[in-house]
Amino acid sequence: MDFDEFTGTVIHRLQLPGTGEAVRSIRATLTTLGQRIPEGAAEDLAASLPMEIDWYLTGAVAEHGERFDWREYLSRVSEIEHSDPSDAAYHARVIIDLVSELVPPSDFRQLRDQLPESEDDENWGQLFDVVDTGGWNEGRESATGGGPQS
Repeated sequence: MDFDEFTGTVIHRLQLPGTGEAVRSIRATLTTLGQRIPEGAAEDLAASLPMEIDWYLTGAVAEHGERFDWREYLSRVSEIEHSDPSDAAYHARVIIDLVSELVPPSDFRQLRDQLPESEDDENWGQLFDVVDTGGWNEGRESATGGGPQS
């Protein structure tokens, strides 16, 4: 998948008005994720993404491996996107689902292993809600009406 296909898929799945909004959501989601995970894990995940997208996980990140939880992640993403946290959560979940379709399962498993998923810990399991319910598809969009989901 190239940059245009990736951003076009994000535009479609998130029902965004254009490429600018899609790129902002992708950048917010992946740059903030890149800040949280170790540099090597970010590089592994980025390797299967379009060149213009992989940079958000690696080159756009000044410091990898910061410790923060799901709530802080949403705060950072929503600030970059200029959106509310529920929209940021939905956007991140859909973008991460698309990433899961493109990267080798071992690299995606490595990502999940880097992020504590229990509510008692950092609650990162919420990032994988779309992936864990079978992924995004046309039927899911029709059933949910698209848009932010709680």
